[in-house]
Amino acid sequence: MTHSSPERIVRRGRLFPEIQWTQAQKAEDRARRQAFYERCWAIFERLKPEILNKYYGWYIAIEPNSGDYFIDQDKEVASKMAREKHPHVIHHIFGINETGVSGRI
Repeated sequence: MTHSSPERIVRRGRLFPEIQWTQAQKAEDRARRQAFYERCWAIFERLKPEILNKYYGWYIAIEPNSGDYFIDQDKEVASKMAREKHPHVIHHIFGINETGVSGRI
């Protein structure tokens, strides 16, 4: 009796090839993301004069619907604090500096 083991199928390409966004859907998603960013940025700009000197180089996680924000030296801790208070809501992380950039190149 011979036993044939099934060969592993290697998938290439898109995971869900049937999901194709139209240009209108892509534009709508970009606009939604931009609006979210702008709401978060407005809160960050309002808070920046208060927190810039005290927390320079730290991170701030902002939840724009409530206006809540969470500050910590570690980006992951700030994000975790935001997720604990608002578990099913997206938040945005900014670096507390002049530009708000949180990463390095």
